[in-house]
Amino acid sequence: MKHSGVDKPTAQGLLALKQRIADHKIVPSIKDKTINLATWNIREFGRKTRLDSSIHFIAEILSQFDLIAITELRKNLDDLKRVMKVLGPYWDVIYSDYVADWGGNWERIAYVYDKRNVRFTGLAAEADSPRKKNKRTGEYETEFDWWRKPYIASFKSGNFDFVLISAHIRWGKSGRARVKPLKLLAEWVEKRRSDVHTDDTDLIVMGDFNIPRVGDSLYKAITSKGMKAPEALLGLKHGSNLAKNKRYDQILHHPSYTNCFTNHAGVLDFYANDIASLFPEQNMSKRAFTYQLSDHLPLWIQIAVDTEKEELEAIVLNDTDN
Repeated sequence: MKHSGVDKPTAQGLLALKQRIADHKIVPSIKDKTINLATWNIREFGRKTRLDSSIHFIAEILSQFDLIAITELRKNLDDLKRVMKVLGPYWDVIYSDYVADWGGNWERIAYVYDKRNVRFTGLAAEADSPRKKNKRTGEYETEFDWWRKPYIASFKSGNFDFVLISAHIRWGKSGRARVKPLKLLAEWVEKRRSDVHTDDTDLIVMGDFNIPRVGDSLYKAITSKGMKAPEALLGLKHGSNLAKNKRYDQILHHPSYTNCFTNHAGVLDFYANDIASLFPEQNMSKRAFTYQLSDHLPLWIQIAVDTEKEELEAIVLNDTDN
């Protein structure tokens, strides 16, 4: 981390932020054993230039994890580059292209990762919507499209290979409008998972799904094909918005390795109903604060990436020669 040279108010804010992070007792990852995976919607990230202090705060928050999916990243990458500079040379990022209309909100999705613990393994693509042949014209046409396409990337840590699929589902005028894109995403993931040519079936689906509650019609849509939230996340007492009363952000899975998720998980509350300690000289409103940091809190879980024992046990159990 490169926090050296910051001014006094930023230093004060960083000390306050570090204390909030320490209070959450995030269990550190262990190289080749575990990684901390997070998803974070950083509000309108790149739309307007953020304060230098906010860039340092965002970098400090990201550094608590090994791999972070960032949603609501806008087409202008200048602020992301500023964050990467603070994070330092051990960190890298891959990101999608932006959708150039108001439906897509000129948004991208990015994966920021610590190269000491996580390796990008080559797959990076947007999920294409299913197409159907028009019998009259002979053309293959999209039946339905996401406003913002999910972004896929493959990674490896320890001896665990996995694929992340991140999405920012439309808000729309009502929850009903979100049911179809969520169900379509569930169907897309299941089809890809069951395809014999899929490179890796350890798929982790995450992002801002705009789901208010676990168990509602929207949650049922995204879990309609068997995906589920790890037990550690289902047991959380609050959501990932600043008021902690909505479960907009989710991490879901349909893994081959049933033991990959640990019991360590949570929501990192950098807000704590206290803006002044982070921005001591700004007299900042809550709304302005959300455009400096975010109106979402990072949702995270720790993954066990040392799968060798489970792999060996599977070989023994599946040995039909004896």
